[in-house]
Amino acid sequence: MKTKKLHISFQSFSSLNELSETDQKLVAKAISACSNAYAPFSNFQVGAALLLENKKIVIGSNQENSAYPSGLCAERVALFHAGAQYPGVAIVTLVITARSPQKKLKAVVNPCGACRQVMAESANRQKKPFNVILVGEDGQGYIFGSVYDLLPFSFKFE
Repeated sequence: MKTKKLHISFQSFSSLNELSETDQKLVAKAISACSNAYAPFSNFQVGAALLLENKKIVIGSNQENSAYPSGLCAERVALFHAGAQYPGVAIVTLVITARSPQKKLKAVVNPCGACRQVMAESANRQKKPFNVILVGEDGQGYIFGSVYDLLPFSFKFE
């Protein structure tokens, strides 16, 4: 038996001012998308914005359903919309943020496992990685150069 180690790389930022102008615009779109969330059960609003190679920006917000788990996370809403409306156009960057009207969130919110797998499938489909930016309510966050840093052992049907 061998012991192996896994190494991931990411950048952290303490202010949105550290991001490029393009990434700041995407963050603003993701924050705005939170307002479109339908979250009467969790009171947890998630927004996502993704930039495509054709410069189009696609947003998504979480959409809950009383028949749990029939709802959908913001990330998947945005990714599936992009795939349906812009097939074959690669994703450059995906920004994810969240808020709660009940209290300020103290930490960056990470995507769930299902969303990570859908992100991995999107990267597999376009045959190249895309940036994933996670932003907290306080403007701090992380930049990952690939979803595989968030989900190193993604499912692949080969």
